[in-house]
Amino acid sequence: MVDIAERPTRLAARPAPTPAASTARPTLPGRLLGLGGRALHRSAALLALAAVWETAPRVGLVDRVFLPPLSEVLTAWWALLASGQLAEHVGASLTRSLTGLGLAVLTAIPLGLLIGWYRPLAELLGPLLEVFRNTAALALLPVFVLILGLGETSKIALVLYACSWPILLNTIAGVKGVDPLLVRSARSMGLNHLRLFQKVILPAAVPTIFTGVRLAGAYSILVLVAAEMVGAKAGLGYLVNYAQYNFAIPDMYAGIITISAIGLVVNQLLVAGERRFSTWRVDPTA
Repeated sequence: MVDIAERPTRLAARPAPTPAASTARPTLPGRLLGLGGRALHRSAALLALAAVWETAPRVGLVDRVFLPPLSEVLTAWWALLASGQLAEHVGASLTRSLTGLGLAVLTAIPLGLLIGWYRPLAELLGPLLEVFRNTAALALLPVFVLILGLGETSKIALVLYACSWPILLNTIAGVKGVDPLLVRSARSMGLNHLRLFQKVILPAAVPTIFTGVRLAGAYSILVLVAAEMVGAKAGLGYLVNYAQYNFAIPDMYAGIITISAIGLVVNQLLVAGERRFSTWRVDPTA
């Protein structure tokens, strides 16, 4: 009888260790080329629009009196910038817009959190909110002018009114849309109302709140431009309106381009702020 110790055992062949694949880091020219390719891909539509804008008036597809080539508009934009007029108008518009937007954020977010969290307050203010949310801000422009005059107060108040609704409604929706399972789990762990609101409700509502703030940022520019066309002596809306009356068409388009650029910059800043305050979110497109 063969001893078990003497029985040959077949050892499983262990795979030979393979050297770790070296992760080659892209070189600086490769990174720059990749960034350039992504930037070109994202700006392709804008470049196409610029090419059509420059070409169509020159080949006679549109009357260049009413739609001058983009190069002439950019020349007029640079002349306004060099003379200091553009900076004056941009400063006046940004002051009004940011003041109204800031006041809307400071008032609408706390009110929206209270309405979304406390059901009796929501039932009390619900009918009133439904009445005013369906009233366009520009329809109330004569009312603001009659009550507050033609000065800065009426324009800032109009921006405040227009910006408050997207922030308020999105804040309410964000609070009410919190997963009930999260709330029950937090309560089972012994969190009181204040800690529950601080640790669960508010972080979960942040993305929806920032969506409202981004919408309000766009409204603050659009509504203000319309308000500046009535009784203003400075601002981008006044610039566009004044250029139209004086048939300075390139200046008019220069003001419109500036308004679009400001709206784009404000939106990107708000997107960066949203990423900063909601770092816990996972991007599903990544």
